[in-house]
Amino acid sequence: MSDIVDVEAQPVREPASAPAPAVARNENDRTVMHVLYGLHTVAWASAGMLAVIALIVNYIKRGEEIDPLYNAHHNYMIRTFWWTIFWLVLCSPLWLLFVLPGMAAYAVIGLWYLYRCIKGWMRFNDNRLP
Repeated sequence: MSDIVDVEAQPVREPASAPAPAVARNENDRTVMHVLYGLHTVAWASAGMLAVIALIVNYIKRGEEIDPLYNAHHNYMIRTFWWTIFWLVLCSPLWLLFVLPGMAAYAVIGLWYLYRCIKGWMRFNDNRLP
């Protein structure tokens, strides 16, 4: 009788699971992101030069990135940099009035930049979008 099927001879198929979340290609990618956030955060100590270096690396790494989380954080840092430059240029005529209005405007912009950097860094550390 050929109606008997040998169950052990058939390979066992496991149920399809949800796709694995996108992860960084290696641990170095995560370290690079922490370094970039660190450079952006302490950029005030170098008159912005560290932010320019971090911005260049952000543009390079963003092009190589496959993980949407990492890509979003690169975009977040890039946008933060350019919006800060925009507001600094827009508020620069305040220095012509007197020192105090320009200083106050730059202080507010600097605090906003610091807030964005720390907020993004904390969210990245928790594997959350910015």
